[in-house]
Amino acid sequence: MWKDKYKVGIDLIDQQHQELFNRVSEFIRTVENEDSWEKKLNKVKETMDFMQKYVVIHFDQEEAYQRKIDYPDTQKHKQIHEEFKGVVNNYVKLFEEEGFTEEKIQEFSAKLMTWLIMHVAQTDQKIGDYVKNKGGEIL
Repeated sequence: MWKDKYKVGIDLIDQQHQELFNRVSEFIRTVENEDSWEKKLNKVKETMDFMQKYVVIHFDQEEAYQRKIDYPDTQKHKQIHEEFKGVVNNYVKLFEEEGFTEEKIQEFSAKLMTWLIMHVAQTDQKIGDYVKNKGGEIL
């Protein structure tokens, strides 16, 4: 589901976004097409683990980059990241407490993809625009 229009023009961030899109897309394909509940459940657990770990790495690096270039909305962006980590952690807790249901898995997959598209296509694009207005990629 990755599209070139999602590129922000900063190689590290774009590579990490592509990895996120690839993982979430693979997760959604499995959830929608896998008949085996065990395989579907394994993919859910794998994706939740990945999201809990990888988004922390990505968000930390993206926020460090923003500080390095003196991006004016760094604090606001960090708050958006914190809210998303909270969403993921809430689903982890929900699945632990209530178990896995088809409905909740579908809901989780929709939240992941919707958030990812909206965040990368809108919020993160502002970072790329800021860098371009400053004269190019600053690493």
